Amino acid sequence: MGRVQLFEISLRQGRVVYCPGETLVGVVRVRLAAPLPFRAIRVTCTGSCGISNKANDVAWVVEESYFNSSLSLADKGSLPTGEHNFPFQFLLPATAPTSFEGPFGRIVHQVRATIDTPRFSKDYKCSLVFYILNPLNLNSIPDIEQPNVAATTKKFSYKLVKTGSVVLTASTDLRGYVVGQVLRLQADIENQSGKDTSPVVASLLQKVSYKAKRWIYDVRTIAEVEGAAVKAWRRAQWQEQILVPALPQSALPGCSLIHVDYYLQVSMKVPEATVTLPVFVGNIAVNQTPLSPQPGPGPLPRTSPSVVPSAPPQEEAEAAAAAGGQHFSDLVSLCTKSHSQQQPLPAGLGSAPGAPELCAQDGNPAPGSLYPPLCISTGATVPYFAEGSAGPLPTTSALILPPEYSSWGYPYEAPPSYEQSCCSADPGLSPGS
Repeated sequence: MGRVQLFEISLRQGRVVYCPGETLVGVVRVRLAAPLPFRAIRVTCTGSCGISNKANDVAWVVEESYFNSSLSLADKGSLPTGEHNFPFQFLLPATAPTSFEGPFGRIVHQVRATIDTPRFSKDYKCSLVFYILNPLNLNSIPDIEQPNVAATTKKFSYKLVKTGSVVLTASTDLRGYVVGQVLRLQADIENQSGKDTSPVVASLLQKVSYKAKRWIYDVRTIAEVEGAAVKAWRRAQWQEQILVPALPQSALPGCSLIHVDYYLQVSMKVPEATVTLPVFVGNIAVNQTPLSPQPGPGPLPRTSPSVVPSAPPQEEAEAAAAAGGQHFSDLVSLCTKSHSQQQPLPAGLGSAPGAPELCAQDGNPAPGSLYPPLCISTGATVPYFAEGSAGPLPTTSALILPPEYSSWGYPYEAPPSYEQSCCSADPGLSPGS
């Protein structure tokens, strides 16, 4: 092994997750089998973000530095045989962003040590990656307690003949969730036609935007739930739950190159109808009583002035008459046909080893509790989307998909921006156009 038998960096108590503004304390250990002359021994603490145009490529085209501090542990001299410890400490800046790893970019924080030897001799280097968790308090997001509801009305055509329309309304109990929390979904479908609809599907999507020379969008399906179809002239209600898995938090304060957004997309193929609800994933749960309607059994309104016109269009009235004067039956509940949830992430992939210690947030930490493990991976994947004429690039998927879902190609469209889907959202949490 030569003269240097051991050259490593260790942090106090083996801790690897820190909050911004904390002090990182560690030691550089060197064990020598023979004396080693050196010019300097240095340790450097850095935090940076790199973006690539190609998946899983570390040839960054755009970089951003958050901090770069260096200490000299020893000046020119010679280390005698034996073991030597060089303690160090760095104050992490309060603006440091949360660690993140994705196929097109990553936010990395690390400590590097170097033994600079005399000319024509080999230099020795080692490094240690640590993680920063800047907790996202969902209560700090504007209008987080407002109802999370979206609706759309689509014409139902059969062989170029309009037979009526379908009203699709989706809502969630909250607009923000933490890892392990249950997302409660309610979808109301009013089939104002003589044809059955296709099954209704709800997908929890993650959209990561990378700012290279152009924006690159990585859209991933985290979970999918499929409900039954709605019969002709029926009003139906579908209630489901999705457990929020270990996911990186929404937004990455302090980083301008990577943006993380989440959406709940409820859709049907026939007729082609989609509603998208923006949701947030954070570290500190919403502590206010939600104002949105709680999903639960109850009558579906016959008409809604904001969604359904007061009088049906002429062709719909004619279609209804041709159908023999059909009227809506009582509200029915849809059953769930399949539920696809992301597999639990391996400890080495989805979260940093070791649970982060409690950090003060807004001066009101939850006593006796810890934040969820830091999640830096991006989860299961579907094709990514980039601006321009580039087509989707298929990648491997870690989803547990039922057989009937394996070849289903919908939805494969990138969700809209927060400005488009939720005008009240904080512009600072959304990528630029």
